[in-house]
This record gives sequence, C-alpha cells and structure tokens, in this order.
Amino acid sequence: MRFSFAESMCDVSHYPPLAQACEETGWTSFVVPDSICYPEVSDSKYPYTPDGNREFLDGKPFIEPFTLIPWLGAVTDKLRFTTFVVKLPVRHPVLVAKSVSSVAAVTNDRFGFGVGLSPWPDDFRIMNTEWTGRGTRMNEMIEIIRGLMAGGYYEFHGKYYDLESIKISPTPSVPVPILIGGHSEAALKRAARLGDGWMHAGGDADELNGYLARLSELRREYGREHVPFEIHVISLDAYTLDGVKRLEDAGVTDVIVGFRDPYTQPDMPLQPKLDALRGYADTVIAKA
Repeated sequence: MRFSFAESMCDVSHYPPLAQACEETGWTSFVVPDSICYPEVSDSKYPYTPDGNREFLDGKPFIEPFTLIPWLGAVTDKLRFTTFVVKLPVRHPVLVAKSVSSVAAVTNDRFGFGVGLSPWPDDFRIMNTEWTGRGTRMNEMIEIIRGLMAGGYYEFHGKYYDLESIKISPTPSVPVPILIGGHSEAALKRAARLGDGWMHAGGDADELNGYLARLSELRREYGREHVPFEIHVISLDAYTLDGVKRLEDAGVTDVIVGFRDPYTQPDMPLQPKLDALRGYADTVIAKA
C-alpha cells in the first residue's frame, strides 16, 4: 500500500514543510487539487458537499498545480506529486501536454497526472469551452497528451481536435501515469479503457466496493485486466492498520489521507498538521 497526504486551500507557506515532513516519514505522494476561479454569481452545485454548496472556495488560496508541484519538487527528493484532479476538458491538450512534460522533467518523473471533468458549467463558460461533448473531448485529449509525451512528431485528427504534426521537448523519460477521477459509469469506463488508474473522491464504503467491482469488470471487458493499474481512494478505513489491510485486499494501491476537511473546517496552524502526518506515519505507515 502507498500513502498520499492531502492538504489544500491553506496558508501557502505550509506547503514546503509539509512536503518535506511527508518525505522524511515515509509517505509516498502529496496530492494537489485544481480550481481555476470563483464566479461571483452561480447556481452550480458541488457534488461532494451535502447541500451542494461551493462557498468553501470563496477567497481560499488555491495554487495552480503546475506551479505548486515544481516548487515542492525542488525541496524534496523522493516524494511523488499527484494532481487530484486537473479539470482537463477546460484546457487545451497541447498546452497540458507541455505542462505535464515540464513538471515531470523538473521533478525527475515524480508526477502522477490525475484528471477529471469539472462539475461546474461555469468553468467551461469562463474558459470559452463547450460544456456539451466534454466527455468525448476528454477522451481525445488523453490520446493527444499521451501521443505528444511519447516523444517524436505526433499528429491527431478527431472529432474535436485536428492537430498537425508537432513535437514537444522535453518529454518524460518514463510514462506519466494518467489517473481518471469520477464515480459515474462514463468515468469508470474511461478509467478502465484509457487510464493508468482511477481516483476515488470519497463516499460510502459499500459504494466504493461497487466501483471497484465495476472497474474490474470493465477492465476485463476491455482486455486490460493484466495492465498495471493504480487505484487511489479516500476511505475511513485508511486511518487504521486493519482498514488499510481491507483496502489492500480489495485491490486498492494508494490511500489518500488528510487531517482537515477543507470543505467545512478553517485552516489550522502548521504544527498540528505536522504532528498529525508524523503520528499517522508512526502508527500506520511504518507498520503497514
């Protein structure tokens, strides 16, 4: 089992010491979320709060992941950084491929690229990108990003993108895993067919078991059951040794653990965060 630390929307100065403490105490990865902007007027609902409220984002310091990760990579040597998740379809695939390749280069390939669909039509409108067709467009984007990061000249001709033969440099020395987030049937199919893994956003344990079973079924259908596949989950089971073992037995490869709910709890001082991640490392990671 691998262990990812989650902290976001916090005092920006907390990030480097938290990343360094994670590396020192045996954590595998630091997960970094994505949010572009906050509209003044919106009736959109957030799928991961009980009432759909998104006011927790208002005024919070949300650092752009392709900026934050190189900063943290520069003060660490082994820790991986994983986006959780970049809102892929509101961006252009060539620029994303360039950003991902650049981050992989400056972190010495310590990067996992978690991607998903934004739950808010506002993001698409603000970025002058179509809301309709976003899933199919995301599928094409994944192909383009992989093609460009493979090195050499690459062209693509699809429904949404028509790309002349180009290449980017540098490209990663090892493939960057593309991890698909989302709980919908379409997201699970996308992960099983195109992804190097799946990212779970939390919820009921029985629902998680259903998602895992469905992923296994879909991977068999697509003939990819023997391809390496990461499964990152948020679960209360991750906070105990017995729970970690249950998740591992279920096929989970990575647990995402945090000690503050950024949706409902205000930021806290740095020291309690450091104490929490070190305590978890002593009681769970060291014994897992």
